[in-house]
Amino acid sequence: MLLSIAVILLSGLLLGTLCKKIRFPSLFGMIIAGIIIGPYVLDLIDSSILNISSEIRRIALIIILIRAGLKLDLSDLKKVGRPAILMCFVPACFEIVGMVILAPVVFGMNRLDAAILGAVIGAVSPAVIVPRMIRLIDEGYGKDKGIPQMILAGASVDDVFVIVMFTTFTGLAQGESVSVMSFVNIPISILLGILIGALAGYVLYKWFVKTDMSLILMTVILLSVSFLLSAVETGLTFIPFASLIAIMCVGTAIRRSDTGMAVRISGQYDKLWTVAEIFLFVLVGASVAVDHLKEAGITAILLILLVLLFRMLGVFICIMGTDLNIKEKLFCMIAYTPKATVQAAIGGLPLAMGLPCGEIVLTISVVAILLTAPLGAFGIDLTYRRFLKADKE
Repeated sequence: MLLSIAVILLSGLLLGTLCKKIRFPSLFGMIIAGIIIGPYVLDLIDSSILNISSEIRRIALIIILIRAGLKLDLSDLKKVGRPAILMCFVPACFEIVGMVILAPVVFGMNRLDAAILGAVIGAVSPAVIVPRMIRLIDEGYGKDKGIPQMILAGASVDDVFVIVMFTTFTGLAQGESVSVMSFVNIPISILLGILIGALAGYVLYKWFVKTDMSLILMTVILLSVSFLLSAVETGLTFIPFASLIAIMCVGTAIRRSDTGMAVRISGQYDKLWTVAEIFLFVLVGASVAVDHLKEAGITAILLILLVLLFRMLGVFICIMGTDLNIKEKLFCMIAYTPKATVQAAIGGLPLAMGLPCGEIVLTISVVAILLTAPLGAFGIDLTYRRFLKADKE
């Protein structure tokens, strides 16, 4: 296992650095490193790590969301208002509709299978988007108009909505009836996540202040509480609870109570992310089956690009009527395209369920990761300084 960890870190760091040298997103190099050392090519990763790959990726995602919460200023988010709420579900709905229209034409699948495919592909990747929006907040780009804050909030909730849709569509494909409660549970899980996360953050802040706790202990306790929140969602399936939103709200509550404390803790998580990022994207790459890439061809790439246009139209509708100019709107549309973690997590589930569409869903999920994660990241990195105004402060 130790050898595998060394290989993951060194290969991810090496190829990530090489990509940076040629002005390409480092995550692309990390994904490629994962493919090369993964089970489908050189098979250099120990099976014990591959067996817990999803848990390791979850830990990395938790670290991202804690960072996001500690840097998210609610007063800035309030400026955005309605568009931030719409971004949580409208773009995903447009992308699913686009897939339902186009996939039967391109691949000859039925509408329900196309809806399952749309639900898998329709989720954006917090792992790609959140770190970049945090950087924009730190550098002040678009902050005055709440652009990175809006995209941060939307990307965190988007996954909850899409996974509920995925569960509903796969249930229908297996002969189950549609439950109204599954849709009612969406707003309930979001509200519970906000309330529980805010309460946990406030309690932690009071504890930290009362005990005059060291910075490293605060960091460890905050991470442990976030793990507990994630475990609660997994263990208590009868309670609709969005743990990822709760985790971000813990950090936001601490920031609201004491900005200085939030900034100090956030610095520790910036360091943790350096290692977590490598594990996240190398293991995403390791989950990519090379055989499925050969089957995909240009047709899958074309389909993904077309449904992304539907998503971008959905984003445009969300931000209509705002004071954003054309360049800022275009940036929002580009920034909301990357996909990676959700597709790696659920792309293989339809095949495991024995659904007829399983093979094609897995194949297109793989192509979506390799196409949109680096392109979306590159699009954000290339355009944010040109399209957004920097905060003068």
